[in-house]
Amino acid sequence: MPKTATTPAKRYSRKGLTMAEANRRGDLVRAAARLFREKGYAATTTRDIADAVGMRSGSAFYHFANKQELLAAVMEEGLTNGLARTSEVMARELPIAEKFRAMLRTHLGILLETGNDFIPVMLHDWEQLGPDYKARLIATKDGYDAHWHRLIAELVRAGLLAGDAKTARLSILGALNFSATWFKPDGGVSIDTLARRMAAFFLRES
Repeated sequence: MPKTATTPAKRYSRKGLTMAEANRRGDLVRAAARLFREKGYAATTTRDIADAVGMRSGSAFYHFANKQELLAAVMEEGLTNGLARTSEVMARELPIAEKFRAMLRTHLGILLETGNDFIPVMLHDWEQLGPDYKARLIATKDGYDAHWHRLIAELVRAGLLAGDAKTARLSILGALNFSATWFKPDGGVSIDTLARRMAAFFLRES
């Protein structure tokens, strides 16, 4: 956004943060995501998060009113990024089976790539979030699910997936999401290989 007479520092976010403030906020969100995933939401304190980014414990409250708001920000980061990445895949002109393979790889990347702790936290700690914070995230979450619903319904109609679309979607996403509990980057199987194997498991021969 252009500079103004009343706000000489460059501001670009919807909350009107300076670049430096936004970077610090981003640092807190990433640190919180990592610690919530490693230690659990309940066991992680705001002091833990502030220490991880070299801030005083009270400084986090300049950016977030409380730990719940920080948890919501972690989930929002994952959902917003995930929706953007899957929207890009869904916009591609690809045969439906290839689009499914691309969506599998994208979803696994959102879950398993280094530093992507946001969605695993959401999967584990969604019920820790208060109803007001959940309401803020539902539209983005529903948008993400809608991409998968459309894709899988088309695969079922094409005879490339067995069963009804709802059961297929829940089964596939359940299997993908559970990989966050057992996948190890140094376990001998790459994310690309895992995506190919899972696609082969689910897809019928065309």
